[in-house]
Amino acid sequence: MKTPVYVAIALVAAAAGFGIYHFGIAPRTTAQPDVVTEPASPPAAAMPDVLPDFTLADMEGQPRSIRSWQGKSMIVNFWATWCAPCRREIPLLKKIQAEHGAEGFQIVGVAVDFREDVLKYAQDIGIDYPVLVGEQDGLDAVNKFGQGSLGFPFTVFTDNQQRIVLFHLGEIHEAQAEVMLEAVRKVNSGAATIAEARAVAAKQLRELAPPAE
Repeated sequence: MKTPVYVAIALVAAAAGFGIYHFGIAPRTTAQPDVVTEPASPPAAAMPDVLPDFTLADMEGQPRSIRSWQGKSMIVNFWATWCAPCRREIPLLKKIQAEHGAEGFQIVGVAVDFREDVLKYAQDIGIDYPVLVGEQDGLDAVNKFGQGSLGFPFTVFTDNQQRIVLFHLGEIHEAQAEVMLEAVRKVNSGAATIAEARAVAAKQLRELAPPAE
């Protein structure tokens, strides 16, 4: 029966469609207009320094660790088929993988949803990057990031050592993606520390014009 799991997932996604950015171990938050907030909850734990390990079934039904992509700069995107902003950003994620995969970026979708729904949707729209799927175990993976039940989509950017550089809550737009990819490049090349890259990215993201509706 799906209803109890739907209720649990809905609590996590109460703020779906947010445009909030989190940076650093004590994240700074900038709320955008028209945010649907959820009731006050206890403070979340700190964001981990390194991509936390978890294992979920892939699209073929085989268990796979999120740390399987060693040496890659990870873009881990948490989403669900019933989340409108999640669906809207998938074409951009496909474009990022196609254009930047050769330089070491790897997108992995983590669908917190029912397996049959994810498989059908992924086939219908042609998702061509790896997707891991979980229900309660997917919620458990969300909790490893220490940010509480803030909403979907959210995306974690790591460097090529799987250290977390940036965390973004809400739909990603192309200009934002370019800023975050460049921050990771600077960390990978040694041109900036993670803290320095976060600070520059935060400033650049604040200066971006709001995306057109």
